[in-house]
Amino acid sequence: MTARQAGAGKTTDARILVVGNFLSASSGSRGVCEDLAEHLSASGWTVFTTSDKLGRMARLVDMLKTVWGKRQQYKVATIDTFSGLAFSWAEAVGFALRRLGKPYILTLHGGNLPDFARRQPKRVTRLLNSAAVVTAPSRYLLERMAAYRPDIVLIQNPVDIARYRFALRSAPRPRLVWLRAFHDIYNPSMAVQVAASIIREYPKCRLLMGGGDKGDGSLRETEELAKAQGIAGSVEFSGKMPSRDVPDWLQRGDIFINTTNLDNTPVSVLEAMACGLCVASTNVGGIPYLLEHGLDALLVPPNDPEAMAEAVRRVLTEPGLAESLSRNARRKVEGFDWRVVLPQWEQLFKHVLAHA
Repeated sequence: MTARQAGAGKTTDARILVVGNFLSASSGSRGVCEDLAEHLSASGWTVFTTSDKLGRMARLVDMLKTVWGKRQQYKVATIDTFSGLAFSWAEAVGFALRRLGKPYILTLHGGNLPDFARRQPKRVTRLLNSAAVVTAPSRYLLERMAAYRPDIVLIQNPVDIARYRFALRSAPRPRLVWLRAFHDIYNPSMAVQVAASIIREYPKCRLLMGGGDKGDGSLRETEELAKAQGIAGSVEFSGKMPSRDVPDWLQRGDIFINTTNLDNTPVSVLEAMACGLCVASTNVGGIPYLLEHGLDALLVPPNDPEAMAEAVRRVLTEPGLAESLSRNARRKVEGFDWRVVLPQWEQLFKHVLAHA
């Protein structure tokens, strides 16, 4: 069993079980649920968590064992809910909680969830309506999932602003940053195509690429493309890094390029905004709900490297644009700080406890 208890608890009822992927210690991948558990604990709640098991089936078994084994120790649960196989986990955990008479909150995640819901409308409707409350981290997910549960509550993905030193990019260098997992849906090879286009005009351009390998061949494809384009010496692959290292690593660049083909509210983009990088992103999924073209980012169509390269050129050459994007990005992301978001979570848990 991997649940852990933290915090002294505000009242005898302020006892919460957080169900999600707690994998940062073993894989370096840190979910919002881990930060939520830590901030709730620091605020005085008693928090139990599950699971930190690496294997998928081992993680599901651990979640169910914790739901049952800790049944006398928590009053309400929250479940991270993704599409695909992970949706089945949420169904299984929700079923177990209902058998125990425990209220729970579902937190929706992932840009692919609306497509999954269209294919599995009965399953999605059944699970969402079994929860005391359903939350979404973006207006995109809230609007796209409203057909299955009309009263979804918006609580943004938070960032700890104090961790991110802000540097205004008034005179940006041609140093590009890409930070995602190496997987086809994030289209990492497009970042190399963008860099290759920029290098023709800015020979000192550098591309920094960070993220773990998801094993679908995208990392090798990206490395081979850099060689084929003749820019391998200008591309640095930093690999997966602990979340604590991300703020300093981001400061090595000035322009953040988000090349994804599918997205919701990516934390990596929020982190870049917090650091003051100028963001150029594809306009897919929840991105247009998060970023405003020309105000705090530049948005381009998906899988169009030349359009993104042109956005990068604008940042490098258009007077005042970089400074405006940098300042406005930081201002927007300050509204995502834990000081703003945590009270929303606390109020939600109090509401569910009061009506349990």
